[in-house]
This record gives sequence, structure tokens and C-alpha cells, in this order.
Amino acid sequence: MDILKKLNNIFKAPPPKLERALYLYVQCDKCGEKLRARVDVWNDLAADYEEGSDDAASYHCRKVLVGANKCYQPVELELKFDKKHKLIDQQINGGRFIEEAEFSDQAP
Repeated sequence: MDILKKLNNIFKAPPPKLERALYLYVQCDKCGEKLRARVDVWNDLAADYEEGSDDAASYHCRKVLVGANKCYQPVELELKFDKKHKLIDQQINGGRFIEEAEFSDQAP
């Protein structure tokens, strides 16, 4: 019976340390289209290193969104994360951040 428990522990996935996906909701300044951006906090981030260190001091990510309503106005997101991949700062150019509820209220 102990061998089955050991096998189960070997093949069981470890619990996630942090939600893998971060969703951000924005609205284009030009046409008003509401957009959703997905950031994979384990794969989409670029490391920022301190001088003389091999460990990442922080992370950053840049996303450029373009809507589907033939506006073609880019909405640029600049995101900064701490060592633990938690969002600490967000900047936007060409739009504004909105809440998920406001994004969900739009007509299909």
C-alpha cells in the first residue's frame, strides 16, 4: 500500500505557487473598443538583473493590443513585476484600464 502512495506523490502535480495567467482589461481611447490582455506570468516576463547578480531583481512585460473594429490604434501596456511575479506597476498608452465587470457588460 505504501508503494501506491509513493507513486501517487511522484506523479501528482505540485500546487501552483501563483496564478499562471493575469488578465488585464483596457479600453481604446480612439474607438472605445474594450480589449482583454492575457499575461502568462511564468513565460511572458523578461528578467531585470541587478549589476553583479545572477538572480532576477524584478521582471517586466510589454504588450501591444490592437482591436478588431478596424481602428488599428495600438494600446500599449508596460507592466512591472516583483521577484515573486506579482504585478507592482502598470502603465498604459493609447487607452485606459477598466474593470472586468465593465468589460463583461459589452454586447457580443
